[in-house]
Amino acid sequence: MTKLAKTYWIIGASEGLGRSLAEKLAAEGCGLVLSARSAERLENIDVKNAQILPMDVTDQTSVDAALAALPEIDGVIYCAGAYDPMSAQGWDRDKGLFMMDVNVLGAMRVLPVVVSRFVAKDAGHIVLIGSLAAYHGLPGAVGYSTSKAALMHLAENLYLDLRSTNVRVQVTNPGFIETRLTQKNSFQMTQLMTPDVAADHVIRNMKRGKFRTAFPYPFAGVFRLLRLLPDSWVRRFF
Repeated sequence: MTKLAKTYWIIGASEGLGRSLAEKLAAEGCGLVLSARSAERLENIDVKNAQILPMDVTDQTSVDAALAALPEIDGVIYCAGAYDPMSAQGWDRDKGLFMMDVNVLGAMRVLPVVVSRFVAKDAGHIVLIGSLAAYHGLPGAVGYSTSKAALMHLAENLYLDLRSTNVRVQVTNPGFIETRLTQKNSFQMTQLMTPDVAADHVIRNMKRGKFRTAFPYPFAGVFRLLRLLPDSWVRRFF
């Protein structure tokens, strides 16, 4: 098992999975820097001695200000997320662009500085929170599935570039988590998890050190299988 880093910057820490990760990593003895758009929500998290660093990942000025104030960290967890169910027939341009902006472009704004710092000291831990929706295009997920697929490819690129260094890169792809965002779904969600259960999975995977993980099983196995099946077969699932 790999040891957790000493201090993590959690981006998207104000609610859901990010909030549970903050509480559980604090219980593990990790130092924390917590970011989200709402400073008020961050201050209400039950974590002692965490540094609160408000940041809007869709705003470069806000990102630059947060990076300038960022203390020394040993790891970063990108957990910021936006979701709206959306089909091609009901494509809402602004909602689609917002999902792309939060889910992947935000990481592109934040990570260059963080990665350069980690590379300079040849140490660091990068964790990107993806989704099972990243493994294959899905009906009603024009913005979300697209953005999470891009985030997973970003993780793959970082992993290959940094594999000869001591900077660890991981991407973890959860299924349905019971949050404000998934309450928008009108369908029954298979193996729906609480944020605490999902956080336990993420932290366990962080300790194991495997680059790519997906959960919960067996639901995750279905999504990984979709990447291997012929397109004509995949259509039968939907």
